[in-house]
Amino acid sequence: MSSSYDVLVLGGAGVDTIVYVPELPLPYADSYKIRPGIETRAGQTGDFVALGTSSLGLRTHHIDLLGDDEAGDLVRAFHRDRGIELTEVRQPAGTKRAVNLVGPDGRRLSLYDDTRSQESDRLPEDLVRKLAAASRHAHVSITYPCAFALPLLHEAGLTVSTDLHDWDGENPYHEPFAYGSDVVFVSSTALSDPVATMRRVLERGRAEAVVATAGADGSYLLTRAGGDPLHVPAVAPRGPVVDSNGAGDAYAAGFLFGRLSGEPPERCALYGAVAGAHACTVPATASEAVDRATLLAEVAALS
Repeated sequence: MSSSYDVLVLGGAGVDTIVYVPELPLPYADSYKIRPGIETRAGQTGDFVALGTSSLGLRTHHIDLLGDDEAGDLVRAFHRDRGIELTEVRQPAGTKRAVNLVGPDGRRLSLYDDTRSQESDRLPEDLVRKLAAASRHAHVSITYPCAFALPLLHEAGLTVSTDLHDWDGENPYHEPFAYGSDVVFVSSTALSDPVATMRRVLERGRAEAVVATAGADGSYLLTRAGGDPLHVPAVAPRGPVVDSNGAGDAYAAGFLFGRLSGEPPERCALYGAVAGAHACTVPATASEAVDRATLLAEVAALS
């Protein structure tokens, strides 16, 4: 029986307030006058992965906790306007929020409101099982509800991916995600020894592939085939770099598109690099992902 969805995205729905600053780190001052200004828009990691996979033609469904608030309305509109199916579970604490400081070079500093996430948060098991049974693959955000959903996804026989973001390789909170996923993405930013961490994820978990992203230095791919990590150079963006927000999510979406299309891991990493480069040309206040035709054309030009 064919699946209704190619990708089930769990968690990571929320709202960001974008603040453009003259430099990062931002020196202390009593006040700053900033341009282009301050804007609040829907879109956190789960939203952007769902946007990326959907834009690439993958049938995508997103499930997360949302509040009955204005922020939740923005998230609901984000999905509705882009035709991305959304299952929401009511969150009494409200919709997750963050403030992103964005410098002139596109670098970002994120401040997350941790009061909107509780250790007791759960996604209803019957809902997860129902959606998992209708899906080919699940991408889980590193939020409390998703950790408890992992066994249900394994039980359903789904392959699973996750993004550990700026994990330091030691924080035990990330381990259920790192060792319970078939494809693991992680930023190399906080890793003292990225290769050792990648090898440990492969040795201790179920991962078939681990990707360490390194910004302008590209990414590194390690699989169960062994050997040293494969360096995948960054792809030059087709336009000016204006913001790195969402580049990692776009990379993950591109990689998953390749994987679900039957491509080998190194080809998937190239898809991810192209998608991530495109995301860097999109202002933080906008929400746009590369489409399938553009991605395939750019990959063909690089091959």
